Amino acid sequence: MKTTNYLHLDEAYTVKAVEKLNQLAANFHIYYSNLRAFHWHVEGRSFFVLHEQLEKMYDELAENIDEVAERILQLGGTPVRFFKDIESLATLKQAVNVSKESDIIEQVLESISLFIKIEREGLALAAENGDDTTVGLLSEYLQGQEKLVWMLTAYLKK
Repeated sequence: MKTTNYLHLDEAYTVKAVEKLNQLAANFHIYYSNLRAFHWHVEGRSFFVLHEQLEKMYDELAENIDEVAERILQLGGTPVRFFKDIESLATLKQAVNVSKESDIIEQVLESISLFIKIEREGLALAAENGDDTTVGLLSEYLQGQEKLVWMLTAYLKK
């Protein structure tokens, strides 16, 4: 028995949705690794604020990765989980030797921009196919990410 037998979603759609969600998950995995490294290596006058905020961000992201994986399973797919598969699917790259606060924030903003692009594509696909659950999930991520973009760009202003 497949879960998709009961979801009333087109099977061709679910294959495309799983691909898009796995692309997002792979990028989330790389971003998680980057956030951990930023958390450990941040330097500068904003150390205490950024150190704490980065920890909150990667904790929240871990939950998002789990939610995306569960949605992929609900749609009959297999979530990306092996490093080689994550690296081949992700367009985000590992950040190396980034410790300056402004560089960290720029990396975070670039990552979020990529997620917003992928999520908007997934959202359009899901909406087109009546997949309200995926629409809701991606909409929730977009709402938080757009607010974070606003906050981080405000933080960078002098």
